[in-house]
Amino acid sequence: MDNKLIQPFLKNNKAMLLAYDHGFEIGPEALLDKSIDPEYILNLAVKGGYTGIILQKGIAEKYYTKTDYQRKIPLILKINGKTNIFPKKDPFSPLNCSVEYAKELGAKAVGYTIYLGNNQEEKMLAEFGQIQERAHQLNMAAIAWTYLRGAVVEDEYDPKLIAYAARVGLELGADMIKIKYPGAEEAFRKVVQVAGKTKVVLSGGPKIEDNKFLETVESVIRAGATGVAVGRNVFQHEDPLLMTEKVKKIIFNS
Repeated sequence: MDNKLIQPFLKNNKAMLLAYDHGFEIGPEALLDKSIDPEYILNLAVKGGYTGIILQKGIAEKYYTKTDYQRKIPLILKINGKTNIFPKKDPFSPLNCSVEYAKELGAKAVGYTIYLGNNQEEKMLAEFGQIQERAHQLNMAAIAWTYLRGAVVEDEYDPKLIAYAARVGLELGADMIKIKYPGAEEAFRKVVQVAGKTKVVLSGGPKIEDNKFLETVESVIRAGATGVAVGRNVFQHEDPLLMTEKVKKIIFNS
């Protein structure tokens, strides 16, 4: 079932997703210059040949569903989120949208963040379990952001913990997981291995030097990742389409 449901976001079994929930999760300061405009981002996603766009429901309502973008690029609706105004050692990202409403907005998948190593971990695990079941009933994919973040987590990039997070995604029934880079190709290879039939995409993270980011993309693709979910390393770039072409070449020509 999982491969069939995630298929709308794949090209030659690879994925290049454009994430755009930063205004909610980080704040408008993450949206430099033209990227403050959702219309600009949607055009970038289409022109760049991305295989999917990740949005929160307000932007989906106002910019995606009322246009012809639905036939141009498939939507992953992020159905939980939190602000960066009051950071917590044990963050929790509450639901703000139902799977049913995501379906009404034209989404072919829902996304949900789980913070592992957290004192509210059990609530997030239970919620995603219910979300996954409902999404599959509605013929939608369920994608988990499996991140390590909590008072007991000393290093959210710990390779063993990231591999654990990947396995949790598989065992929860996620069709795809979005996960951090553990710092080395061999460590990411282990992530892909333990994720089994669940697709694995790299979480793009904060803007870093171009060559370093592209090297990371190369590393995860060699390690067997399905692709990347990129945001700031593209839309904060001085030439987002040029950066997109470089990422695309790595993913689809590797």
